[in-house]
Amino acid sequence: MHKHPRTETEIDVNDQPNLIDGSGLDAVLFRRKLMSWYRSHARDLPWRGINDPYRTWVSEVMLQQTRVAAVIEHYEKFLLRFPTIISLALAPEPQVLAAWSGLGYYRRARMLHRAAKFVMTELGGALPNTSASLRTLPGIGEYTCAAIASIAFGESIAVVDGNVERVLLRLTGRPDEGTAASRNFVVKQATALVPRRRLDEHHNAAGDHNQAMMELGATICLPRAPLCLHCPVYSMCLTRGEHLTQPRTLQRSRPAAYLLSLRKNGTATEVLLEKRADNASLMPGMFELPPLPQDAVEGREPILRLRHSITNTNYYVQVFTPRGSQDRGLRRAVPAAKTDLHWTRTNKLASVPLTGLARKILQRLDVMAVQPLQMPEDEESQPVKMESEIAQESF
Repeated sequence: MHKHPRTETEIDVNDQPNLIDGSGLDAVLFRRKLMSWYRSHARDLPWRGINDPYRTWVSEVMLQQTRVAAVIEHYEKFLLRFPTIISLALAPEPQVLAAWSGLGYYRRARMLHRAAKFVMTELGGALPNTSASLRTLPGIGEYTCAAIASIAFGESIAVVDGNVERVLLRLTGRPDEGTAASRNFVVKQATALVPRRRLDEHHNAAGDHNQAMMELGATICLPRAPLCLHCPVYSMCLTRGEHLTQPRTLQRSRPAAYLLSLRKNGTATEVLLEKRADNASLMPGMFELPPLPQDAVEGREPILRLRHSITNTNYYVQVFTPRGSQDRGLRRAVPAAKTDLHWTRTNKLASVPLTGLARKILQRLDVMAVQPLQMPEDEESQPVKMESEIAQESF
């Protein structure tokens, strides 16, 4: 909740020096070094230093498997559109998806919307204030409920994302085995390090500690080429550099082709979009450019080529447009039913729930306006949060 943690002289009286079993870490010394660094080096992010559990909730959901820069771009806009739980609960789902467009993993937006409705109808509009009670909300998993409970409500509970796991494995000199035993070890270490209680309404020891742990992994203890000489706990680390990790899953490559069809309707320009089925397993109800079969584009030159990566697949995308008004071959090759195709005004695209790839293409080709992106000074190069409950979605 609070950007600035308590000072070293405010350490909890119950925090007696101790070594964490099986690791040799002095918990009190570790916390002192970490919090001193965090006070001086924490990035100024829009979801820090706030006192609104709803905004903390939104930020934590957005940060799952998404880079901080992308979240900054969408966070304030989303909250301007839906400033309260009730405004989100009352909104139609297509409006929520449109505001989320560009962040990917759209199941997060749907579950956030569903949970807001649940809070309003079943909980009187008040977000639960413990990790256990937060688990009753639709779509909130172990990581997210711990983060909200700790950061927004000061609960003494460990928050373990990919960054925290990497920090603790390196500190204790253990390889990243990707096993349940390794995960349990990390959770045990993280739990032992969390301050036991919140001092007063101005200090959130547990929340600040958890944010500092994630900050350390996001900005210093990087997956590749960690900045060890800048690490506040370097003297306590048994690895001091990259550690053994599981081999990465090999990236697959797939081609993909899409149709860009524009027309004039009076003074307005319209683009042809395809709406994915409401019962589709991936991104139901979202709008995209009409996909084309590969045999329909043989011998044609695309107007745009780009690569779009999703999890372990690289999609090599080509975008095609008719050669002239009489060229109807591409339009006839679109396999979608006519009822799924919609002409949409280009000046209304910002309010349409577009897939991330469609938005990227339309912006690259100047069909859709590009919103300026504000970046933090020290942007990390890797995703910040991970949530195992997220469905793996395509673009």
